[in-house]
Amino acid sequence: MREKGSTFNGSRNRRSFLKRGMVAGAATIGAAMLPASPVAFAGEEDDHRPITKGDIAILTFLSALEQVEADLWIQYAELGGATNQGHSRIDLQLNSQTIITGLAPNYITALEVLDGDMPQYIADNTDDEISHHRFLNNYLASKGAKTIDLSEFATLPPSQVSGVPQTGRLTNLKQLTVDTTWWTRLRSDNANPDFGGTFDQAVPDLAKGKHPAIPVNNADLALNPDGTIPNHLQAIANTAGFHFAFIEQGGSSLYPALAQKVSNLEVLRILLSIGGSEIAHFQTWHDKAGNATPLTDGDLTFPNLNTIGVDPVTGAVDANVVDKFQTNLIMPEPTFFLNAGLGPVSIIRPTSTPQGGAVASVQSFADDGLFLDPAGKNTGIVQVLLDLAEKADAARRTF
Repeated sequence: MREKGSTFNGSRNRRSFLKRGMVAGAATIGAAMLPASPVAFAGEEDDHRPITKGDIAILTFLSALEQVEADLWIQYAELGGATNQGHSRIDLQLNSQTIITGLAPNYITALEVLDGDMPQYIADNTDDEISHHRFLNNYLASKGAKTIDLSEFATLPPSQVSGVPQTGRLTNLKQLTVDTTWWTRLRSDNANPDFGGTFDQAVPDLAKGKHPAIPVNNADLALNPDGTIPNHLQAIANTAGFHFAFIEQGGSSLYPALAQKVSNLEVLRILLSIGGSEIAHFQTWHDKAGNATPLTDGDLTFPNLNTIGVDPVTGAVDANVVDKFQTNLIMPEPTFFLNAGLGPVSIIRPTSTPQGGAVASVQSFADDGLFLDPAGKNTGIVQVLLDLAEKADAARRTF
């Protein structure tokens, strides 16, 4: 190597270097911008810092959790996913096997009360989660790391609706306890969960008891004598709508929380890129959940969240209730972050390890009832996920 300063000795050399560099740079950029050029981003993602054990732990955990998400979204797609709507071909596959979609037309009709595009969005979200797990495993393998496969825990029975493959699943969507505090958390302008803020449930009944988000069997799909959707079937679809957002808001927080621990720049790029996809999912489902029909089905009530001046949950008169519950307020309200003295800012929250990290994510999924077997106990997948999560949370950025 030349000694420092030898390249730029004198103004003439500097000007000459800049001139030659601009010409050469223009040629290189021109070639790099050609379609399918591998030069376009070569080197940008590689800072020559090795991938650490912590990076591998983070990627392994994320791959495991994406497999869990793929499993639950496949069940939603089987029953409520698009079949031939629109002109875009539905070609969902898992391990080169086609996933049959749209097996419960009456369930689809109930989902479309929330939005006419629900079947398409369900199919797309399913495709995304499958791709996340597959990519992360492929990346781990490319670095000589062990991939993750949780298929041994696929023991939970799926819906009994006609046509659904009766194969064991990782997740149970038939008895969920859905936390809906994400609704009020994102509308708060004076509280942040990373600083101990607490938030009301938007649908309190969903956060207690156990509720199906998919039709359990053909009986759940029966219509009223006049052909309309009964409250029970609509309640199942409403539950699914809020559950979609609950699942995806977890990823919205998890990826930025873990990105803060990554050492290798390419791994950071992966987390930021996949994390952005999770945020897009959440924003979509947040909007659709707001269209859930107010109704009561047994012990489950979906309140009218657009009441003016009266808290739809408590019934108390509250001048701020509109800001707290109004259904089209889906952009994160600015709140304090890092330091209250910096003023409010619109952010994803939480993004701290205790509130939005790996262990917190696994715990929220377990509390949701996703891993309950017919006896009401969690399968062994929970402990495996927690072990992976602890290693991911323990990762530390190295410089």
